[in-house]
Amino acid sequence: MHPLFAFGLPHGSEWLWIFLAIVVLFGADKIPKLARGFGKSLGEFKKAKEEFEKEVNAAATEQDKKSGIDQPRISGNLPEPVHPMPANSATSVDELTKKS
Repeated sequence: MHPLFAFGLPHGSEWLWIFLAIVVLFGADKIPKLARGFGKSLGEFKKAKEEFEKEVNAAATEQDKKSGIDQPRISGNLPEPVHPMPANSATSVDELTKKS
């Protein structure tokens, strides 16, 4: 048994009964009109989604151009980068391990 069927989704002959109920409720002549309207609404949704994605991508590329490549993309309270100290620094390992 497929895992999706565990949620009670229709399968097999249940789709036939659902289709017959739709035909009885709406009539055979209205089903193509309903399908056409559903297809148009899906097309409009797809266009709106593509326009939204285009605007988001344009805003992201515009911000990248303004900020430059050298700046980090993460903002907020970031710690200062840690740099290794030279070997001949004033603080040696012995001085750090001494107990006073």
